[in-house]
Amino acid sequence: MTLNKLVKRLARKLKITKDPIDRMTEVKQLTDTVSPTFCLAKWHHTTIYLQTGETHSCYHPAPHKIPLAEIENNPGALHNTLEKKQQRKQMLQGEKPSGCQYCWNIECLGKDYISDRHERNSGIYTKQRLAEIVDNDWNFDVNPEYIEVSFGNECNLKCGYCHPKASSSFYKEIEKYGPYNMVKNHTQHIDKLNIYKKEEENPYVAAWWEWWPEVSKTLNILRITGGEPLLQKSTWKLLDDLDNNPKPNLEININSNLAIKPILVERLTAKVNKLIKEKKIKRFKLFTSLDTWGAPAEYIRTGLDLKVWETNFNTWMTKTDQPITFMVTFNVLCVTTFQSLLEKFLEWREQYQDGSVRIRFDTPYLKEPLQYDMNILPKSFISYMDSHLQFIADNLDDNNANKFSKLEYEKFRRVVEYMRTTTYSEEKLIEGRRDFVAWFQEHDIRRQTNFAQTFPDLKDVF
Repeated sequence: MTLNKLVKRLARKLKITKDPIDRMTEVKQLTDTVSPTFCLAKWHHTTIYLQTGETHSCYHPAPHKIPLAEIENNPGALHNTLEKKQQRKQMLQGEKPSGCQYCWNIECLGKDYISDRHERNSGIYTKQRLAEIVDNDWNFDVNPEYIEVSFGNECNLKCGYCHPKASSSFYKEIEKYGPYNMVKNHTQHIDKLNIYKKEEENPYVAAWWEWWPEVSKTLNILRITGGEPLLQKSTWKLLDDLDNNPKPNLEININSNLAIKPILVERLTAKVNKLIKEKKIKRFKLFTSLDTWGAPAEYIRTGLDLKVWETNFNTWMTKTDQPITFMVTFNVLCVTTFQSLLEKFLEWREQYQDGSVRIRFDTPYLKEPLQYDMNILPKSFISYMDSHLQFIADNLDDNNANKFSKLEYEKFRRVVEYMRTTTYSEEKLIEGRRDFVAWFQEHDIRRQTNFAQTFPDLKDVF
């Protein structure tokens, strides 16, 4: 029996359930038949940074450059680069592309651990998509199911672990003070960056608008990232285009730091309400970035004013019926402070949810820059992580929208286990800890912050 026939036969037999954990298990059984390293995201998921002309299939592998020659006659090469096609070929052959190590590491923890590969396979899977892949050669072009696009780097915040490529504020800091040359990791040499600062002069943005009429016909989800999307012209251009040219089967997601001027959030709520009410899009989801609460949150994300943030959050929750998902970029500064945000989640859910889930959170973790990696901490700090996990467990109820879900628990459990099981060499630990001290000393000088006061449990650790 050919692979094509085997896959299709198994697909007919499987009854894909709605339970997210069970669905992942069932889809894994099917995709393993294609290849044990197969990931649908390589075909149907893409992130495109138009300000630098780079792409990858998700945010774990390092992005690679999109050759201008490839998009000259084929704007679909914003996603279907030759490099990405070579990675697809590897997966079909059972090989592991090196850039996908994030997921391989999680899967090595044991069969019970959920990697992003499993989650994405589950979310993207349809019989038709899988059949298209097994029926074609590895180098055919795909119109993806899911696109994340960044139109530019304009942003009012400069999060410490971010980069000038994604933050104009960070770029300006490096212009003023120079790179953080006292650290080995994350030095921020902007002279090596090729950033298009004006959207209207960017050939990649031009290719996007050329591709958009075609790819939008079959696209299911479009997620606009940043920078800060609400500060970028193309975001509003796209929302206006949807108003004039409805896509009733399209879901729109926007990542916003919610730390921008309230008038912009008011404008967004009005636009989204109109698009939803008139059924010009299928649904809308707002994503916001927040790693902890209080002074530590404002330290991590320089420029964040939590009073402004709360005003915008309350506007969104009271003036729309749309959901919001918190993207917690779990890093070394979250280890001792995370419970404060967990407590806020419960508070907000009690305040704003009425039987339905409108407030969610996810906990991807940082591996770089090294000074932000939680694994440079002594293993004794795992007690904080166990405490956070226990707090989630103590307040877990899948049948109560105001409590934590099993999926949220499982996602954070893998963060805990990542810290528990990861062992760095002495050389790497010395390097990371040296960078930690040097980075935050310079951070305090440049940004008028006070690390010791903000993170008392960490001030003497190194």
